[in-house]
Amino acid sequence: MGKVRSNKRVRDQEIQEEEDEEEQKVERFFALIRSFRDACDRRRLEINESSYSPPGKRTKLMDVQEKKSGWVPKFEMVDFEEEIKFTRPLIQLLPPRYKQEEKKKEDGEGTLDLKLTL
Repeated sequence: MGKVRSNKRVRDQEIQEEEDEEEQKVERFFALIRSFRDACDRRRLEINESSYSPPGKRTKLMDVQEKKSGWVPKFEMVDFEEEIKFTRPLIQLLPPRYKQEEKKKEDGEGTLDLKLTL
């Protein structure tokens, strides 16, 4: 009987350890989710603050936008007048095979009917 009780205690301890490990994994998972949500919320607040900042307050985003160049690319017809020379021949797409078969059937309908019927 002593062995049965000790085996039962060992199994109970193993089960308890497995449950504790599982519980720790779940806690780490939810902690990770909380930290991710917190980071998203902080980022969202940063974006909102930068877009709704008072006129006198300067932010990094405003400084970066001011440093951007004022040059805007402009295309004219002259840019497209040159002939383009391709190094390889252009790929020509063929119609799908089933459409070709339908055309053959349609072509065959206009000919003489050679089927013998009673």
